[in-house]
Amino acid sequence: MSIKAVVYRGRRKRFGKGFSVGELKAAGLSVREALALKIPVDVRRRTSHEENIRVLREYIAIVSRKEGLKEPAPSIGSGGSD
Repeated sequence: MSIKAVVYRGRRKRFGKGFSVGELKAAGLSVREALALKIPVDVRRRTSHEENIRVLREYIAIVSRKEGLKEPAPSIGSGGSD
């Protein structure tokens, strides 16, 4: 799944190189966590758009749901002989 930040250049809307640090913090992520989740980060950007924060929160919810399904089931027995 690809995730892209939206930036405004004048009155035009276009895709940016990544999410700003402020947008990541507002969504509850650090730069390191974002990079681990393959979310592009642009440390040069200083703007914070509500649209990008909403997209990040939705993406985090989807990823956490998928990771929750991948957790291995706890084993019932110890697996060894006593």
